Amino acid sequence: MKRLNMNKPCRFVIRRFAAASLVASAVLLGGCVSTGATSPEQAAEASFSMPAYQAFQLANGLTVNLMPQKEVPLITVNAVVRAGAVNDTTSGLANMTAKGLMLGAAGKSKAEIEQLVDFLGASLSAGAGKEGTYISADFMAKDVDTMLPLIRDVMLKPSFEQAELAKLKQRQIAGLAQAKESPRAVIGRYFDSLAYGQHPYGQPTSGTAQSLAKVDASLLRAFHGSFYQPQNTALNIVGDFDIPAMKAKLTSLFGPWQATQDVPQIDLANNLPNYSQSKVLLVDKGDAIETTFLIGGKGVRRDNADFVGLTVVNTILGGRFTSWLNDELRVNAGLTYGARSGFVSYSHGGVFRMSTFTKAETTKEAMDLALKTYARLWEQGVDASTLESAKSYVKGQFPPKYETSGQLAGLLGDMYLYGFNESFINDFQAKVDGLTVAESQRLIAKYFPQQNLQYVLIGNASKIEALAADYGEVTKVDIKDVGFAQ
Repeated sequence: MKRLNMNKPCRFVIRRFAAASLVASAVLLGGCVSTGATSPEQAAEASFSMPAYQAFQLANGLTVNLMPQKEVPLITVNAVVRAGAVNDTTSGLANMTAKGLMLGAAGKSKAEIEQLVDFLGASLSAGAGKEGTYISADFMAKDVDTMLPLIRDVMLKPSFEQAELAKLKQRQIAGLAQAKESPRAVIGRYFDSLAYGQHPYGQPTSGTAQSLAKVDASLLRAFHGSFYQPQNTALNIVGDFDIPAMKAKLTSLFGPWQATQDVPQIDLANNLPNYSQSKVLLVDKGDAIETTFLIGGKGVRRDNADFVGLTVVNTILGGRFTSWLNDELRVNAGLTYGARSGFVSYSHGGVFRMSTFTKAETTKEAMDLALKTYARLWEQGVDASTLESAKSYVKGQFPPKYETSGQLAGLLGDMYLYGFNESFINDFQAKVDGLTVAESQRLIAKYFPQQNLQYVLIGNASKIEALAADYGEVTKVDIKDVGFAQ
């Protein structure tokens, strides 16, 4: 495999709706990773605490978090509704409802909304993840009296216009087919299907071509009516404003919004899978010259008290450019352009995942090396110097995650959705500093799955089917099949 040109600059893309972006330690299947080292001195300077904010509820139950940040004349609004793929009655319904908000509202057409937002140089978008829907806007502070009513209308009064909905469905279905041309874009969906089975976490946020074909305006209106309720929503606002004035605006705009029904509840804590054997989901992509694979098992909830320590230990394994996985598979063996690992966590469960891609001919070599490297956690453990390096790196990387108003508003939204509080921020450095070698080994023994691992391989089955059986019971599907094998 051709080796990377390490002098080529990396480009980073930030996606607003990466299903709980601050929640999941996302597994990056390839691309760019930071190569900059962070000294202990830099890390010490990077200590960070949660900026002051005010939290309250309107009389109708709407949660509001206000965080003034007056450095620049901008405002970010991040509205979070507890309505995601886990609530789907038809696969993809939550995401289609979220995207449908932008098709017209309160007498304004889709084009009129877009023209108004563009004229102001603002942004307004919506999307759904596993457990929540996110409506986000960025705009100049001077435009607050135009944008806040528009946000309210989009959230509360969508038209779900039939002709626009039909075009949205066509785009989404075409996007699903296009995504399957890139295994790295869809392997996570296949893994969720394998790892969670019939549990709601196994539902693909995107839906499937078959399920989206069934979606119509009546389904969107029913979903919207069930879940878009004030007691099920939080408004998180960060930027250039005064709290009393903003409170008055929000009370006037959102105070009349009244609950029309109780929000349907689902039990996400029960029926989470326990793995009694290793299984392999082999996804045949006949024209593939590479194999993309993902190996994982049971993870942790987002509010787990050991989440920070796990972040540090995973940094050693597969969370930075100089991680064990990347060193062994990319730098030393030249089998891949990048190998990563991480915990993907939700409110009631999660998974741990390792992933990379390699030439079809080196599939077994790469998989075995990934497993051998993973086994170092138990066979060799983490030494003091490696741990200190990872701690410095994590502390240095932490503050930049919460520098912008958008990042801070997203953090407030995640706190609402996943049930953790500002102590995650305020205690982060102390928890990192307090992590010892002995504690790291406790975390490894308790949380990193060692037995009955689950595997997804996407590639040319004629070249890799025989070796797949070495890792567990194999189920074979074709990537052209509808859905993600659930």
